[in-house]
Amino acid sequence: MTRSEDGGTRVLGLIAEHADSIRAALTEEQYRLLLTRLNTLAHIPPDDLRAMRRAFQGVRHCLVPLPYAHPVRKALDSVRLVGVAPVSGLAVLRTRDLLVQLMPPSRPDTTAIIAAAERRLRQAPALSAADVRDRYGGSAPPPELIRFADADLGDRYPEFQFRPGGGAPYEVVLEVNRVLLADADPWGAADWWLSGNTWLGGGPPAALLGIRPDRELVGAAVALVEGD
Repeated sequence: MTRSEDGGTRVLGLIAEHADSIRAALTEEQYRLLLTRLNTLAHIPPDDLRAMRRAFQGVRHCLVPLPYAHPVRKALDSVRLVGVAPVSGLAVLRTRDLLVQLMPPSRPDTTAIIAAAERRLRQAPALSAADVRDRYGGSAPPPELIRFADADLGDRYPEFQFRPGGGAPYEVVLEVNRVLLADADPWGAADWWLSGNTWLGGGPPAALLGIRPDRELVGAAVALVEGD
């Protein structure tokens, strides 16, 4: 078993061991989203390494709000997700048992949980697809930008990604979005930017653009994904 598999399996075991303190430390929305992310991980075929990596990254996102001293929060820093699956096939099966332990008697509607999280992220100021194309002289914007599809309004791009006054995107935003796989998981990437981040002092990374050094923002994203 690789170091990543060891670490991922250990994190899942610690979640089970410290379930009560995790529940107490997270908000209702954060906890329900954690259950949803675990449910996603539990139903991924063990041979789909990319999907497993993304799903485990989603679980990590949900655990970042835990206090630094929490055993699960400490364990996150030891898990690398580069090149190999973060958990073994056996651990995926154990995740299903873990869900039985963590789920309340009335199983939450995962579709409703995801929809609520997406509604929160959509409330952030955003630019239309036309606005963004104008900033690129009519050309298509880079795929690294976080883009939300909207059936009524068309594609929307969270405004924090762009420099004030009609400017281009921050280069560090594009770099971090590549790390966070924003093209495949725009909601997860947006949640990272717009939620409190203990690695960066507790505030949302989006509020630190142009304030904290770019290398610190990239380092926080890499630390989440790679566990360094």
